[in-house]
Amino acid sequence: MKPRVKICCISSLEEAKQAISLGASALGLVGKMPSGPGIITDETIYKIAKTVPPPIATFLLTSENSADEIIAHHKRTLTNTIQIVDKLTVGTYQHIYDALPAIKIVQVIHVIDENSVEEAVKISENVDALLLDSGNPNLAIKELGGTGRTHNWKLSREIRDSVKVPVFLAGGLTPENAAEAISQVEPFGLDLCSGVRTNRKLDLFKLEAFFSVINKL
Repeated sequence: MKPRVKICCISSLEEAKQAISLGASALGLVGKMPSGPGIITDETIYKIAKTVPPPIATFLLTSENSADEIIAHHKRTLTNTIQIVDKLTVGTYQHIYDALPAIKIVQVIHVIDENSVEEAVKISENVDALLLDSGNPNLAIKELGGTGRTHNWKLSREIRDSVKVPVFLAGGLTPENAAEAISQVEPFGLDLCSGVRTNRKLDLFKLEAFFSVINKL
């Protein structure tokens, strides 16, 4: 099955329209983060999300790790999906679902070692999907995405084969390595940020090259 494509770090209405026109199934809208590219205001996220046609998923990337703060963040942006990029340490996923019953939750797993596989399997029972990325939340300044680095795809494949929910693959994906990533991991979806940008702006040539690879599968 051809993977869905999520274009992350969308910074404007223009970028949203460009990504959708070339075939994006989802857009990532980055809220306040300790590091990384693509950060925009909640007001901008709201403005973009309300203009996106219903078949396209809009992901709020939130670094909040409290269920109540995640709910509050979503209410300021009104996307149809929440992507939690850090560990949920206060409250439960069920509390978020109870407060926002129409919203989908995607938990990011930063694939570091075999412990990441165990973490992914456990969390997968409580969310709608997982997104496997290459950050490191254990650093003094947390890396929670947008690193431009690949990670160990063998671990990602192990996660993909061990869970029952859809898996998105992120981290350093480019037109040059997309086919290999898909072959190795067979994810439900791919998530791109830096691999289709030049000087932090969406690069239509890179984006077209990426979709050219996907469309040949």
